[in-house]
Amino acid sequence: MAKCIMIQGTSSNVGKSLISAGLCRIFANAGYKTAPFKSQNMALNSYITKEGLEIGRAQAVQAECAYQDIDVRFNPILLKPTGSKISQVIINGEVYGNMTAAEYFKVKHKFIKNIKESYESLNCEYDIIVIEGAGSPAEINLNNNDFVNMGMAKIANAPVLLAGDIDRGGVFASLYGTVELLKEDKNFFKGFIINKFRGDKSILEPGLKQIEDLTGINVLGVLPFEKFNIDEEDSLSEKLQNNKKGIIDIAVIRLPRISNFTDFAVFEYYDEVRVRYINNTLDFGEPDLLIIPGTKNTIDDMRFLRSSGLITKIMQHAETGKGIIGVCGGYQMLTSIIKDPENMESGGEVAGLNLLKAETIFESEKTRTVVEGCFNHITGYFSFLNGAPFQGYEIHMGKTYSDNNFISDIKDSFGNTKKDGLAEKNILGTYIHGVFDNQVVKRIVDKLMHEKGINKKAEDYNIKELKNKEYDRLADMIKANLNMNKIYEILEKGVNYGKR
Repeated sequence: MAKCIMIQGTSSNVGKSLISAGLCRIFANAGYKTAPFKSQNMALNSYITKEGLEIGRAQAVQAECAYQDIDVRFNPILLKPTGSKISQVIINGEVYGNMTAAEYFKVKHKFIKNIKESYESLNCEYDIIVIEGAGSPAEINLNNNDFVNMGMAKIANAPVLLAGDIDRGGVFASLYGTVELLKEDKNFFKGFIINKFRGDKSILEPGLKQIEDLTGINVLGVLPFEKFNIDEEDSLSEKLQNNKKGIIDIAVIRLPRISNFTDFAVFEYYDEVRVRYINNTLDFGEPDLLIIPGTKNTIDDMRFLRSSGLITKIMQHAETGKGIIGVCGGYQMLTSIIKDPENMESGGEVAGLNLLKAETIFESEKTRTVVEGCFNHITGYFSFLNGAPFQGYEIHMGKTYSDNNFISDIKDSFGNTKKDGLAEKNILGTYIHGVFDNQVVKRIVDKLMHEKGINKKAEDYNIKELKNKEYDRLADMIKANLNMNKIYEILEKGVNYGKR
């Protein structure tokens, strides 16, 4: 049976996912067969297993950190918000249906069995399971039938490390308040982690001692504020406020329901490139390349492009001859019309950007598959991509139809072959997430550098190696700043260790 440890946080975006990922790499490097686990995730940034099943992106990253194949059991429940009050509910990687929060809370007790089945099967196969909580366990209005924070800790009998973000302020109050609001479960808390600290740690020492005295819980370490080029799933990610300077300016439209923005992290490996996210006309500027990303609600986000005035900027950019790439929902927006006859998203239909002569129709079946392929039928601006192989995955509602030639031949993980993508003049669209993580990114950067008069070629990076270096750097940072001896001790002794 596996040992387990759980990372909870005082709020969302305190660093639970990265801390969990770093621990997965540390334990795996120490020779333990390690698995990540998050019973319920709410995220628009997801990933597809080789079996065509959908999980949260954070658990996919954690699996890579642990050198494990990505397994749907790592995240049995995924909620993907489609609008302000509705989410698509995904159980064991398959779409269960769309629900309001009230509807979901009425039936969520039925899904506890899915969580227990996934966890118990992992428990029999692994040495260590690193469990990630969600949001804050102190959201006491949500604690009835909870199975993602303290409810999950009880299912797994998992000792909990509570992380707080000092950069946003109030870390001691949030740590103390969380423990005090959960007095009945206090014995599960075995350590505090203070994350995102800038400055001289010695200044913190009085506060560290006082929080330990007040709660009887040890501070296991203070993690410095460091940036890693590691895929994140939270739309609040600092990647969306990237202030890096670069000769090449790539602008990504920050749609209200943006999904899988990690598609573009690969560009950040290049010193010459700046990737910035824009959601208004004032910040549009004069980018060298414009990208329209994926979205969980293509129709509503198409309406946003109109209401915000960004549609005018996009059309003006297209007229300059500079490139525009649409990925997944962004590809659908590039077409002439988007129809939703079965109310899979918002219902009805909306005019697209009409930059690609095609129509998109939403259908009840969701496409979910890992793919590989090659660009081979592109004319116009993006013809330099012909012959470039790629790997990635599809995850979308709807299909795009056109009388024009599609630009790539792809094969999915089930052995099926089909066509994908369209290109006209300086416009390119594809359904493939991860399409840039191969030779494609180098060819694009080479093209943009040539257009800027830069007389050199882009580095030919091995993206998988670069990702692993970042995972190792994260693990090294955590090992250097957390009391790992104490963490191993907590792992070994479990919840009853240090029982009051």
